[in-house]
Amino acid sequence: MNRVVITGYGVTSPIGNTPEKFWESLHDGKIGLGPITRFDARPTGISVVGEVKDFPFDKYFQKKDAKRMDLFSLYGIYAAAEAVDMANINTEEIDVDRFGVIVGSGIGGLPTIQEQVIRMHDRGMNRVAPLFVPMSISNMAAGNIALRLGAKGICTSITTACASATNSIGEAFRNIKFGYSDIILAGGAEASICEIGISGFASLTALSKETDPTRASIPFDKDRNGFVMGEGAGILVLESLDHAYKREAKIFGEVVGYGATCDAYHMTSPEPSGNGAARAMKLAIDEAGITTSQVGYVNAHGTSTQANEKSESIAIETVFGSKKNPLVSSTKSFTGHLLGGAGGIEAIVTLQSLENQFVPATMGTRELDEDMSIDVVIEKGRDHTFEYAISNSLGFGGHNAVIALRKWSGE
Repeated sequence: MNRVVITGYGVTSPIGNTPEKFWESLHDGKIGLGPITRFDARPTGISVVGEVKDFPFDKYFQKKDAKRMDLFSLYGIYAAAEAVDMANINTEEIDVDRFGVIVGSGIGGLPTIQEQVIRMHDRGMNRVAPLFVPMSISNMAAGNIALRLGAKGICTSITTACASATNSIGEAFRNIKFGYSDIILAGGAEASICEIGISGFASLTALSKETDPTRASIPFDKDRNGFVMGEGAGILVLESLDHAYKREAKIFGEVVGYGATCDAYHMTSPEPSGNGAARAMKLAIDEAGITTSQVGYVNAHGTSTQANEKSESIAIETVFGSKKNPLVSSTKSFTGHLLGGAGGIEAIVTLQSLENQFVPATMGTRELDEDMSIDVVIEKGRDHTFEYAISNSLGFGGHNAVIALRKWSGE
């Protein structure tokens, strides 16, 4: 079986569209949340989101691309192209039949769906845009990435709500581990900050109505009251170690484990005991061949909702005990919740944390629930020496996905 390493990554996010800017924000505690700028959401009571800022559209796209692809595809292509550039991949020098894409999305082209339904209602059924379907269906971030970058191996899209990107990375890891591919672009993309996206989640009472961006996304805080919608994409280049060595590629980290389970409990609420999440964490750790004491950091799903943090904290305690180890933080406090794209950027957070031996804080969180005994990093990040970390993603439908990463030390 192959070892699987990370040789590149790209990010589109509310806190930066380059790895350098992204990490600078995480390290320095600069959150990317702010008022909604694209439409008036006052009827919903929602005012704070995590919008992508200064998206460098002109770097890879022309005006016609915006008319042919939904924003989630553009975000995904940008992050994938940046990842391929970092990995120094030349498709003329690799077997493109073993170069794949597994990129998930929780919803797909929601702004396009909204726009075209309104157009059909106002102007008639024969006025729907010809590209409505290929712009909106959730597999098209993966399809467009493969088309743009010439990847002719496996190309698939996983939709498991907020676990989509982490499941995608995990399945790509397994695909390479068992020898089916040499390189896979893996992660997730989402762009659901639109009227129907905000209205739908607001109607579900899932979103925070806090008007102060510094107190809107506050995972594990006793006063948390809902998540903040974010957007963007996070894409990793996963590659077999032997293939990376042959290319003389720079290696940034290693994927060593993956766990996936289902609560089979409720459509939207996690199972209160955290059993499903705990089992997923344990599966990832077991596949990594390590003990729980070797895991130094958990990048928590941490959505800033009462039910999520309660069950996830119990799950973490179940797996690791209550001995204040490992460190835990939720970086949705910086970016908001990217839904199906969350696990992509959070895998990059976890990777960069290992590289820099530093755990970002859970910004905005001031006082933890009294019954939580896990070591949540708040106020400011911490220098930390650790070799292994895990990243959790837990989605509507009871989906639980966890990946385990190892700091690359050249061996």
